[in-house]
Amino acid sequence: MRVGLVDVDGHNFPNLCLMKLSAWHKAQGDEVEFAIPLMPYDRIYMARVFDDTYTHDDLTAYQCTDVRKGGTGYGLDNKLPYEVEHMFPDYSLYGITDTAYGFLTRGCPRHCHFCIVGDKEGLISRKVADLNEFWNGQKNICLCDPNMFACKDWRDLAGQLIDSKATVEFNQGIDIRAMTDEKCEALNNMKLSMLHFAWDNYPDEHCYNRLKKYRDMFRLDGRNLTVYVLTNFNTTIEQDLDRIYRLRELDYTPYVMIYNKPSAPQKLRHIQRWVNNKFVWRSCERFEDYDPSLA
Repeated sequence: MRVGLVDVDGHNFPNLCLMKLSAWHKAQGDEVEFAIPLMPYDRIYMARVFDDTYTHDDLTAYQCTDVRKGGTGYGLDNKLPYEVEHMFPDYSLYGITDTAYGFLTRGCPRHCHFCIVGDKEGLISRKVADLNEFWNGQKNICLCDPNMFACKDWRDLAGQLIDSKATVEFNQGIDIRAMTDEKCEALNNMKLSMLHFAWDNYPDEHCYNRLKKYRDMFRLDGRNLTVYVLTNFNTTIEQDLDRIYRLRELDYTPYVMIYNKPSAPQKLRHIQRWVNNKFVWRSCERFEDYDPSLA
């Protein structure tokens, strides 16, 4: 078979499903490549993570009668077959040589209203793989897990990450609300360049108190301790700024995420630009002193 792949979201972040599909088809002896318009294919896979709010669908008229679409951007009820899901990814598809990407766990007990994980993967964090399913010695590991430390097997999985001696990134963040001294020590024993947390719900003082309690226990500079701040969902701009200022006081680096960005007011877009441009963020402590025309 001649198989074409389409990364609808673009190539800024590798699509794990496409890498697994590529590996599976190559193992069957098929020819695989990113789909080229006007070239004939026996089958095309189109993968999409984001919906129309962030990513427009690919409307290219590919020369193929068997076009299969999948990913959360197309709905929550499509999944890879078991044998494909557990394939070692074909990193050569994106020319990746030094980083491994994958999931050790799926699911999250939080069921936040703005997040699709609970509906798609379930309300229990559960182990779905060992590290060697997608890592074979690369110096970097990028985990896409929604909430690994809520999994009952977190000690085993953290031990695998520690033993790898690779630099680990939890790109979806760590649930600070579930943090314990033991989990903090496990993180400190990993090779980390950065940690991500989130303070999405403004009234959640437990989240703030946990960030405060464990700040000095994390062995990273504040520039490498990022806290996602969800905005334009159920908070006012005053509440957004309050979180941002309090995180600065704790020596964390906030990162503003705008929900449904096309609907966001201009002032919120300016706040995002002020916070997420780290040169500006470090040189201008208060938004009231920020001049958007100079950034």
